[in-house]
Amino acid sequence: MEYILIFIAAVFVNNIVLSQFLGICPFLGVSKKVETAAGMGAAVTFVLTIATIVTFLIQKYVLDPFGLGYMQTISFILVIASLVQMVEIMLKKVSPALYQALGVFLPLITTNCAILGVAIVVIQKDFNLLQSVVYAISTAIGFALAMVIFAGIRERLSLTLIPEGVKGTPIALITAGILAMAFMGFSGIV
Repeated sequence: MEYILIFIAAVFVNNIVLSQFLGICPFLGVSKKVETAAGMGAAVTFVLTIATIVTFLIQKYVLDPFGLGYMQTISFILVIASLVQMVEIMLKKVSPALYQALGVFLPLITTNCAILGVAIVVIQKDFNLLQSVVYAISTAIGFALAMVIFAGIRERLSLTLIPEGVKGTPIALITAGILAMAFMGFSGIV
């Protein structure tokens, strides 16, 4: 039951993008097409899960025992950057179309504050390894869900007549705000 609550809270109630406002750059930048948003969601899911496992182990078995807690942020950033490079190499070989579609936003996963944020949050909440993995996967699913929904809305908006002064970024921000308010409706669940 505890893991189900972690899942529901991370996906809906405390959505990383819509409630905690982490990962906004790829949320706004890669969400013009559903396929691209889904690909970015999958890449973030992979990196976020692996990064959380590796950073959790580094924290518990290297930083804490040797009193190097002050090295947490820099060591986590190095791990995340290495994992993003690995994903980039894999995507280039496995799916060149998705690699091209993600473009400059794939390297931006390195600086995606959602990934670093989740790695730090699992340490702060004193989760065990399994709870950390569940939280990371749930957060990544919530990130992907928000991106795909937002991309679907933006695709529909591109087919409608929008006043000239609101086209582009303004309507995207208005839509993101309305979507965040919709996700606030889940706040009483957990």
